[in-house]
Amino acid sequence: MSTQTWHQHQLRVRYEETDQMGVVYHANYLTWFEIGRTELIRELGYPYRKIEEKGLLLPLVEADAKFKKPARYDDLVSIYTRISESSSIRIDFAYEIRKITEVHSTGVHEPEGELLVTGTTRHVWVNPSWKPVRIEKEAPDLWQLLTERR
Repeated sequence: MSTQTWHQHQLRVRYEETDQMGVVYHANYLTWFEIGRTELIRELGYPYRKIEEKGLLLPLVEADAKFKKPARYDDLVSIYTRISESSSIRIDFAYEIRKITEVHSTGVHEPEGELLVTGTTRHVWVNPSWKPVRIEKEAPDLWQLLTERR
């Protein structure tokens, strides 16, 4: 059992996110992953806007998702996100999407609810010219926050 804290963000499935079968269309989970990592970084006090103002970008270079059960219209779900690995040039996130029955508090050590989807994404730190950069040199304050969160 990990002692690392997951960031939790809740949402209710909207009708537009479902397909003809009445389940969440698979590509929407990547959007939910983005919401999870954006909110995790915001919680650290470093919103994406601040990252971009420093001339840093964090493009996605790899994504993986495993679908266990579908989410459906009007389900209440939690997006659990944590940093799984990081180095000075890349950062990996792990995700769990879970169906919940009530609003939960944030900052849990273990995700709660019915597991629907697991996933990972890998990102690299680049400048506006898309050249890789070392985050500990470009934004040492952000580097410290991210390494403390691991």
